[in-house]
Amino acid sequence: MRIVLSNIGTLGDTNPLIAVALELKRRGHVPVMALPAVYRPKVEPLGLEFHEIRPDIDPANNALVEMVYDIKHGTEHGLRDFLFPSLRQTYEDLLDAATTPKRADLMLLGELNYAGPIVAEVTGIPWASYVLAPLSFFSAFDPPVLPPYPRLAKADRKVPGMGRVIKRVARFASRKWAEPIYALREQLGLPRGANPLFDAKHSPFLVLALFSRELGVEQKDWPANTLITGFCYYDADAGRAKLPDHLEEFLGSGAPPVVFTLGSAAVLAAGNFYEDSAKAAMELGVRAVLLIGTDPRNRPKQKLPDTICVAEYAPYSALFSRASMVVHQGGVGTTAQCLRAGKPMLIMPYSHDQPDNARRMKRLKVARVIQKKNYQHAKVAAILHGMLDDPKFAHNANAVAHALSREDGVAAACDALESLRLRTRALSKR
Repeated sequence: MRIVLSNIGTLGDTNPLIAVALELKRRGHVPVMALPAVYRPKVEPLGLEFHEIRPDIDPANNALVEMVYDIKHGTEHGLRDFLFPSLRQTYEDLLDAATTPKRADLMLLGELNYAGPIVAEVTGIPWASYVLAPLSFFSAFDPPVLPPYPRLAKADRKVPGMGRVIKRVARFASRKWAEPIYALREQLGLPRGANPLFDAKHSPFLVLALFSRELGVEQKDWPANTLITGFCYYDADAGRAKLPDHLEEFLGSGAPPVVFTLGSAAVLAAGNFYEDSAKAAMELGVRAVLLIGTDPRNRPKQKLPDTICVAEYAPYSALFSRASMVVHQGGVGTTAQCLRAGKPMLIMPYSHDQPDNARRMKRLKVARVIQKKNYQHAKVAAILHGMLDDPKFAHNANAVAHALSREDGVAAACDALESLRLRTRALSKR
């Protein structure tokens, strides 16, 4: 089958899609990656067909990242100031990818591509959707942490029905955000339809929850055709999964280090994270790796000892297994790689799904959480000291890693997509 896979987001949003596409290709299908242009150099070397969709993402736009990761208004800014102004262009680009040079048999759409369900409706192409974290379902029975209102989630333990309140609050607070989607639908002669931020983004045919049951399990108010597959891992850079030479040498020269990273997006709004992280490691006297990205402002200003290694990037799958623990922002991709490696975590969440992921890791007793405003070297050193001295964190992390080893998210996702294709083809012949 010819299948278009599309989303708009960070590397953490895109890598699971690449993992699925590579397996589909191995099975003899033709995956078409419809993504922002910035990802072309990472996708085409893998032998995957690539089709650009707008808006593109400027990987050096620190101001945009800081705006999108604002804990109070980040999600609103991301939608209203970045995604929705280009909604018509996204629709046109995805429509072209789905119909040229030939019509797709199926589409797999991420929740940030709000034009995707409209393209599916206009063309009649069957589609599946995917989410990466439980937050995306906004369940009243497993209420998420809403970044602007974190105390609501705590209240759920004490006040019966608070989960339903959280769900209503989320819908009320965002009630005007989707007007550009409704406007586009009207221009295309389509009815207003279901709420695109909470309902219409989920396919009526198949919703792939590309995460582990260790992160979340089915709830009564999830979409009916949801399948939890397990995590879909991919973190190579255009197929290159080797550690930088100097980092490989560092890892082989001493005890497992503490790794400090902010993923692929929050790293552009790092603030003093790496400065405080380096100081915390030096105060503790532990070896450390700082993954600082390409922003030169992230390089600590003080002279660093030989016990601290600085690198711009490293595949987590090759690095985390050789660490003692990981300090990170709570993105689901980073979190998944930590769980897979069986490593304890200290999480400093920014916004979006990160506070909710952090709470789930705390529930698993594999992590502690520190708020961004409290991330200061003395506090971080104290928390790390307690975690490194407490064997329970490593024990619990190893137990979760063992559970994850029995899952194969990529295979489960591809099996489900092939099954959907067979069902829709059979229906079309009736």
